[in-house]
Amino acid sequence: MNCEGVLLKMDTEIGSPIQYNLTLGKDVINVNEYLNKSIQISFIKYKCTNCGEEKKIFRQGFCYDCFYKSAEVGDWIMRPELSTAHLGIEDRNLEYEMKVQLQPHIVYLALSSDVKVGVTRKTQVPTRWIDQGANSAVEILEAPNRYLAGITEVALKNHVADKTNWRKMLTNDVPDLNLLDVRNQLFNHIPDEAKTYFINNNNVVELDYPVLEYPEKVKSINLEKTKFFEYRLKGIKGQYLIFEDGYVFNVRSNEGCFVSLKA
Repeated sequence: MNCEGVLLKMDTEIGSPIQYNLTLGKDVINVNEYLNKSIQISFIKYKCTNCGEEKKIFRQGFCYDCFYKSAEVGDWIMRPELSTAHLGIEDRNLEYEMKVQLQPHIVYLALSSDVKVGVTRKTQVPTRWIDQGANSAVEILEAPNRYLAGITEVALKNHVADKTNWRKMLTNDVPDLNLLDVRNQLFNHIPDEAKTYFINNNNVVELDYPVLEYPEKVKSINLEKTKFFEYRLKGIKGQYLIFEDGYVFNVRSNEGCFVSLKA
């Protein structure tokens, strides 16, 4: 395999194990097929995933200008409680914001490094959990819009984490906890206007990642600094490629890098 293109987050397919596909240019690579094989990645240039121009990436695959203009990366993306489309109030583009914010959203618990609370669109279940490297997940409630889901997350993160410790996730240092028990303990902390949307079932989703061996310690590869690396692939979890000797590469945090890949 020898191909090049702009890095975008890997597409995933639920299964045992989860299947990972990476699109580079015209090529679609099933990354699972390269487990225990040597992979070489070389940085060539930047290419903004929004405007397509050869500009240095600022955040989330966007150049500086696009990051502060595009409706796709408004503050409400990372902080759902700031959503205002349900009030008819525009942030950057009301049409786009209504399309995304005014649809069913799931507030969930995921067990990735410890128990964490999060929010995602219903259409992104279980993709969101896979991208976070969760070993298991359970839904707390299904809200009709992003705002209600957001204020619920804010209320619950006073009692459980809302971030994943990526090092613990990649070494699989995850406690054995009953997510249903944790969910039930959190019920009284859900805002009154969202309690009616509580999901009372026993459906815990278990996720199986294609990992041959977990590292004891992890060393993150900075593509901007190294420009080139070659290691044997030992696993895939979240949006990380896990290589031999504890080296890990976060595909998503390198979106917008135009690379050459050989295996």
